[in-house]
Amino acid sequence: MLAFSAAVSWLSGLRKLWPICGAAAMALTHMTPAAAEDRPQPANDSAVEAKVESLLAQMTIEEKAAQVTTSFAPPDPRLMKLAEMRATTGGGSLLFVSDPAETNRLQRLAIDQSRLKIPLLFGFDVIHGLATIFPVPIANAASWDPGTVEKTAAAAAAESRAVGIHWTFAPMIDIARDGRWGRIVESAGEDPFLGSAMAAAQVRGFQGPALGTPGRIIAGPKHFVGYGAAAGGRDYDEVDMSDAQLHNVYLPPFKAAIDAGAANIMAAYMGFNGVPVTASKPMLTDLLRGELGFKGWIVGDNENVSSLKTHGVAATPEDAAALAINAGLDMEMNLIGPTFANLPAAIAAGKVDPARLDEAVRRVLSVKVRMGLFENPYVDEQAAAKRLRQPATLDLARVAAERSAVLLRNEAGLLPLDKSKLRSIAVIGTLADAPRDTLGPWIFNQNQPAMQSILEGIRNKVGLGVTVTYAPGVVIPARVNPSPFVNLDKTIIRAVPKDDDSGIAEAVAAAKAADVAVLVLGESQDMAGESSSRSTFELPGRQQELLDAVVATGKPTVVVLMNARPVDLKETKAGAILEMWYPGSRGGDATANLLLGDAVPGGKLPFTWPRNAGQSPLFYARLNSHDPKNADKRYGNESGAPAYPFGFGLSYSTFSYSDITVDRGTVGPHGSVTVSAVVTNTGKRSADEVVQLYIHQRVGSAARPVRELKGFERITLKPGERREVRFTLTDTELRYWSPPKKGWTVENSVFDVAVGGDSTAPFATTFETTGR
Repeated sequence: MLAFSAAVSWLSGLRKLWPICGAAAMALTHMTPAAAEDRPQPANDSAVEAKVESLLAQMTIEEKAAQVTTSFAPPDPRLMKLAEMRATTGGGSLLFVSDPAETNRLQRLAIDQSRLKIPLLFGFDVIHGLATIFPVPIANAASWDPGTVEKTAAAAAAESRAVGIHWTFAPMIDIARDGRWGRIVESAGEDPFLGSAMAAAQVRGFQGPALGTPGRIIAGPKHFVGYGAAAGGRDYDEVDMSDAQLHNVYLPPFKAAIDAGAANIMAAYMGFNGVPVTASKPMLTDLLRGELGFKGWIVGDNENVSSLKTHGVAATPEDAAALAINAGLDMEMNLIGPTFANLPAAIAAGKVDPARLDEAVRRVLSVKVRMGLFENPYVDEQAAAKRLRQPATLDLARVAAERSAVLLRNEAGLLPLDKSKLRSIAVIGTLADAPRDTLGPWIFNQNQPAMQSILEGIRNKVGLGVTVTYAPGVVIPARVNPSPFVNLDKTIIRAVPKDDDSGIAEAVAAAKAADVAVLVLGESQDMAGESSSRSTFELPGRQQELLDAVVATGKPTVVVLMNARPVDLKETKAGAILEMWYPGSRGGDATANLLLGDAVPGGKLPFTWPRNAGQSPLFYARLNSHDPKNADKRYGNESGAPAYPFGFGLSYSTFSYSDITVDRGTVGPHGSVTVSAVVTNTGKRSADEVVQLYIHQRVGSAARPVRELKGFERITLKPGERREVRFTLTDTELRYWSPPKKGWTVENSVFDVAVGGDSTAPFATTFETTGR
């Protein structure tokens, strides 16, 4: 988003004083069409244009500058006074208001007291829910289920629109290949094809079939572009990137989001090849608008414009404002003093063409017209509460969490636990009884989010017939450098032992006395998200020591992970490992259902899982190099192979792949080839499998990755059931951006084809492109 951290840090101090690239094609089988009543008639373009031009003709230059600013309106008296002033003087947007009475109050100020009565846009960080919290975005990606992801975004939009929110700073669609980066939690992981499918699904879910769909909000994909490639995984640090990597890896999710109808794009903070994105016309105008065809409005991340002075590319606020708007930025986001307030002076000085400001204002006003804000600026305050935390929405949160879970290990079929034989469970770990942590980051207490601990879910599931003992184990230590969000949420309460030594002893005793031990381990929610990079994948505190001690009892041990990045479990001998991520409002129920077998894990990893942070960044789509046979022997001290490959995930059933074929051996210009595979459930339970298609181009004008994901489908099979799955490859999937050719190309080559359950599936057949 919103590098909201700067705002929060300031507030804390104040308080102390006082191309879709084929992904959509694979995702379509999962899509749920919008209900007929949710399909609005598209706004009449000529009517929208007439309304906008009429307003624009009446606006002063100061009112125009105010319209292209968005400011915070948090529950802080001094800042609220600023927000009220901006509402009455023609401000464009206010942020961080989610109380319907307050959105109505501020909207009335804008309608009743501003000269032209232009309504406000209200924006909020609806990242993975408002009052009903869904799994974090990296978990959604692990579901490999765009249909469910679209439904969760639509549900979050419905809650948000009910309270007066019009615009979300989501989805975050930055590719993340370095698990040290804290914002991997908001991403879809390392792969551009999977990332594109998730980007499109979330945009469709938030916005609906057209801008202005009832009960939907504006999607604001971010952060354009390359933010996930920050040096060393350190949030905000610079990015140096080749044109090939930019086009082949980092741009496809943005193209997918734009093609899905995204009305807004947020520009990134950092320097890209030495130039801050906010000040880069080649990035914002030539690339985003020209090459990708984006027609909506571009907003800067928080304080992006004023920070151009800090970056060292602008000498004065006036210069910063001129630089940003000339680069193509349409709206500034700020906490206190908008830098775009200097635009009238910049225009008077000849630094900005007045037509450029008019262009930005048109884009903002057009969105307000299309959202219906001039006709319906207010919300029904009494009805709003009834739209939050509805039973059906909470049930969707549970289903999404179940579908996001990834089973990483299951020795001797330890899971699911046999309910007929189970008499006692030892639940261990401070995160097991930490409902707020279960929600993950980017959740705000002002929205009274529904929450549930994993311990609560297990107890609810097994009832009185099974004894559940709980031991917190060890303390998760506070961060060395605290999260900038720490002062926003006082509901983070975890059970803690008297001290770690006695806590480990208590946990060991509980495990010895139980039939099975369930350890909930990982990272507290403030260790993921913005300003939350980590230099290690080791479990925080003495959790590893706790795990080893419990495993040493010899009792069956299940590890439930709550985290967003890879963790290094030190070759643990625990019998089962279930990755639950931060599962959301019904994460406890979902975890219990999975442990007891009423739900079956079917998720797959959306990133390659390194053994430790020293391997980062590690991703499957690497180049062959001149020495491919020793690719996993580059380190002298240990294997370079990952702990788990991209796309990996076990099930309570097993699957086989056979009859992998192509419908033709050669593919001419603009032709297509269909790949088929038969998938069989060879186990004894109905279960889901994510069927994955990978290809490798053997020869090209540039070296091509060893394999690339080009199709996937999540299917459900009964025991013994066989199903043929088909994928069609066209030029869209076969093309790439070639550095020697400085453009997109499809080249003559043999392509290897693999279909399987993860990115290590063996190549099974080939086809050849000709006549290119």
